[in-house]
Amino acid sequence: MKKCKISIILVSLLFFIGGFSQNQVNAEKINGGEDPNSTYLLLDLFGDVFERVRSSYVTKVSDEKLIEAAITGMLSSLDPHSSYLNTKKFQDMRVQTRGKFGGLGIEVTMEGGLVKVVSPIDDTPAFKAGIKSGDLISHLNDEKVQGLTLSEAVERMRGKVGQDIKITILRKGQKSFSVIVTRDVIPIRTVRSKIEKNNIGYIRISSFSQPTGDAVVKEIKKIKQQLGDKLVGLVIDLRNNPGGLLDQAIAVSDSFLEKGEIVSTRSRRRENHQRYNAKPGDIAEGKPIVVLINGGSASASEIVAGALQDHKRAIILGTKSFGKGSVQTIIPIREQGAMRLTTARYYTPSGKSIQEIGVSPDIEVERVTLKIDDKKETTREGDLRGALKNDNNKNNIDGKRAPKKIDNSKTVVDPNSKLNKTDNTMNKTIIDYQLKRALDLIHAITLISKDSDQ
Repeated sequence: MKKCKISIILVSLLFFIGGFSQNQVNAEKINGGEDPNSTYLLLDLFGDVFERVRSSYVTKVSDEKLIEAAITGMLSSLDPHSSYLNTKKFQDMRVQTRGKFGGLGIEVTMEGGLVKVVSPIDDTPAFKAGIKSGDLISHLNDEKVQGLTLSEAVERMRGKVGQDIKITILRKGQKSFSVIVTRDVIPIRTVRSKIEKNNIGYIRISSFSQPTGDAVVKEIKKIKQQLGDKLVGLVIDLRNNPGGLLDQAIAVSDSFLEKGEIVSTRSRRRENHQRYNAKPGDIAEGKPIVVLINGGSASASEIVAGALQDHKRAIILGTKSFGKGSVQTIIPIREQGAMRLTTARYYTPSGKSIQEIGVSPDIEVERVTLKIDDKKETTREGDLRGALKNDNNKNNIDGKRAPKKIDNSKTVVDPNSKLNKTDNTMNKTIIDYQLKRALDLIHAITLISKDSDQ
């Protein structure tokens, strides 16, 4: 009797989780689905296994853990992107997609078992409290940080907006001291910008969360205000961007398109198919755009790249993207978390699916390392004995070559930051060759356009 009761409960639970009703089951049968009777038999099999595990497994396992594991297994068996999110994972996911959370406003890493502040975010509680880049955090509310993982430490620093936290700081040249910081809403910055070559705007999009579309518009307006008529083009960097919200990918694409389809999604049922079209208005005002992608550009990144490529609004440069052409829907389950379920495939404006194959760049440029040996100079004409001197060269002094300026610093490039960074530990120069090619390409397009206008 007990076994029968458990089986009935499990059947009811599974039907609730899947969102099924008897009408839907019948509809599935009409559409070529399985016989509902066989489905009930299989669910009864599940009940048998569940009951045997909970009664005979070597150690006691909670019913909640078993059910959660069963749901996880069911969803993960469908495809790599369908999954179960327990309450904690669901909350973390919402933090990422909403683009804000209750926290302090610092970017951190681990160093020597302590939390190291990479940088405080402007106008956040940590910034206002005087926390600086390079500070080491040794205690949180008088609890030692040492022994915690980075994620555990970050979890302790996050919390309800308005709550205080005591942070003990180790700063070079000073005695340790503590500050009280009041948690506030911290926006997650997914968009950064800078100016390259004095006349090209560079936009880095690290992921697609709720503020991303507006943030792209804001950063481009800032670039336009800084450069004015000097702006000749934009580089949109989507490398290693894992994706995010579909509506934000549509918003970013729409910012650069005057009209036409951005993306379409096709579900299991035709009535659920959707098309998303651009509204008039190109924030870049027709100026050339180069989009950087690589094997880490996935999902929403590929939607943007595919839309701008199909409309010939941008040149796609880099290497083939990841190839995730599916759409996931987050379905909350009462107060027990949610499930992420693949519900549709998406297609670029030309009707092409990028599932498995990815977006192919218009210009393929591998991420190469350019090495320069600073200790070795290439022999040139001026090094040859008896070579004629350049009498128009102002750098010539009394017919002699001006001494060479040697910079012993080395540079390394981070595509998410500057084109070149100083790194004195390396005996070579590394250049972000993909970004360099993108900048050269925009300058080339600008020159060709000027020639054609004359």
